[in-house]
Amino acid sequence: MSQQFVVVFMHDASGATLPPDEEQKMHEAWAHAAERAGRLGPGAPIAGADAAKAVAERDGRILITDGPFPEFKEWFAGFAILEAETLDEAAALMAEHPSAVLGRILVAPVVALPWER
Repeated sequence: MSQQFVVVFMHDASGATLPPDEEQKMHEAWAHAAERAGRLGPGAPIAGADAAKAVAERDGRILITDGPFPEFKEWFAGFAILEAETLDEAAALMAEHPSAVLGRILVAPVVALPWER
């Protein structure tokens, strides 16, 4: 039975660089294959850290600050929902994505909240 996985695309300084046209070709080929296989759900890229805000509540106060702290070495660059039979299958599919070369990809199963079980 197929299950959903959240895929988080991470960019970091240790990743390779690709010319934009090569990255686009790799991404389009991967997305086309994943769509044909019925594995790719919704997803989107997101803006960089300079356009982000961090939100937290501490001791009854709302804290809103600009983007992540500078010591972050990785940045959450986008997300997708993926259908696969197992976590290993989802990870193998994501190994073909250009973000595996450019940064790293986090793949995790979608689960129910404790009160939804």
